Amino acid sequence: MTGSEEKPRNVFFDAVRRKNTTSDIAAGLPHGLRVATAYAWRFLVIAAAIGVAIWLVIQLKLLVIPLLVAILVTALIWPVFSFMLRRRLPRWLAIVISVVGTLAVVTGLLWLAVWQVSRQLSSVQGRTVEAIDQLREYLIAGPLHLTAEQIDNLLEQGVQLLEQQAELLWSGALAIGSTVGHVATGTLLTIFILLCILADGGGIWRWTVRLFPQRARPAVDGAGRAGWVTVINYARTQLLVATIDAIGIGLGAFLLGVPLAIPVAVLVFLGAFVPFVGAVLTGAVAVFLALVYNGPWIAFWMLVVVLGVQQLEGHVLQPLLMGSAVKVHPLAVVLVVAGGAMVGGIPGALFAVPLAAFVNVVWIYLSRRGWETGAPPRPDDLIWSTVPRDWRNPA
Repeated sequence: MTGSEEKPRNVFFDAVRRKNTTSDIAAGLPHGLRVATAYAWRFLVIAAAIGVAIWLVIQLKLLVIPLLVAILVTALIWPVFSFMLRRRLPRWLAIVISVVGTLAVVTGLLWLAVWQVSRQLSSVQGRTVEAIDQLREYLIAGPLHLTAEQIDNLLEQGVQLLEQQAELLWSGALAIGSTVGHVATGTLLTIFILLCILADGGGIWRWTVRLFPQRARPAVDGAGRAGWVTVINYARTQLLVATIDAIGIGLGAFLLGVPLAIPVAVLVFLGAFVPFVGAVLTGAVAVFLALVYNGPWIAFWMLVVVLGVQQLEGHVLQPLLMGSAVKVHPLAVVLVVAGGAMVGGIPGALFAVPLAAFVNVVWIYLSRRGWETGAPPRPDDLIWSTVPRDWRNPA
């Protein structure tokens, strides 16, 4: 009995001694190290949670991408859809007009692009051959003074580089081909989700909120609604930017005689939904086409058109039509787009900014207990926000 009583007693005292020793060690550590350690393990937990979430999204990309596309399209057409509802148009008719109109616009843009490519394909091929011959003559007679043999060697090295990358390109093509069957399914799923959101988006959101504990529901509901307003503002802003850039750059390319002006305009329209990066890349494509097919002088004027349209859109038309300019930090947006492209490719670049803007608003709303104070997040704290124009007081 004595031995059995001493054993638990020894275990107890050993635990107390270990606790005191640990406390003494912790007390002897510098305050900065203790704070850094506390931040470090919390950061590791948050990073692990984010990593698991990204892994799940990648695994379920065939479901997540149609869902995100449907939400973004809903945000794009929501102002028109809500306008029809406010005019007491039946909901089913507003849904039909919104969805059919969206499909008609997308189909029309693609048809115009394919139509001009089919009409100008032969002339573009001929001008491509001429451009290559002119480039070859310039390399021989120009300041570089290359010989025909050196040019042939450079071409051979380029062909070898393409052959080295052929396997990767072919594997990528096979990967795309293996998922071609999912494209139709994804499109149908996107349309189905879009119809469900337009038909009963409020009911779906209320059901989602009820998944959370009772005490957390006001915070979740308020944060979600604040984030949704931000996504709508983002989509409306980018739609305006895409329309102005596409019309301006496409019209400039047509007037300057740059081939494939309509496909360039469609490319600019689609690329503008990736803020900053998309506009730069698609504008560079227009300038490159002008340089190859029309020469450096027309390329210079094409560059002037691209820069002029973007400046006109950002500093004149957008404030005139929507309100003050978008309050967004370019560095934050570029980093978010680059990170999204690295993680998820083109879909990642497309959804990175609206997702980051949504998370930013939700985080600030929850951290400041906006459901209790009723105060909206300040524009200075957001990576993306707009100041709507008050048409009753234009000044």
